[in-house]
Amino acid sequence: MPRFHFNTYDRPDVDGHELPSLAAAKCAAIRMFGAVVCDDADRFWDEADWSMTVTDDRGLTLFQLHLIGTDAAAITRHVPQHI
Repeated sequence: MPRFHFNTYDRPDVDGHELPSLAAAKCAAIRMFGAVVCDDADRFWDEADWSMTVTDDRGLTLFQLHLIGTDAAAITRHVPQHI
């Protein structure tokens, strides 16, 4: 079974995770990335730009996730006016 490493800039995944396929790794990456952001939400919103690089055992980059958060001062609902 292939081993995938899910690395963020400050959290290298040294041991990796065995998963059955690249599709399974993509799904796992989304879950893991969400958990990392939620665990460190205050820091995420301060920096607002995070990424995760997923590699194989040889260090080859298989794919990346990028998440950008934008904190708005206020969000208003636009109501169209009919003429």
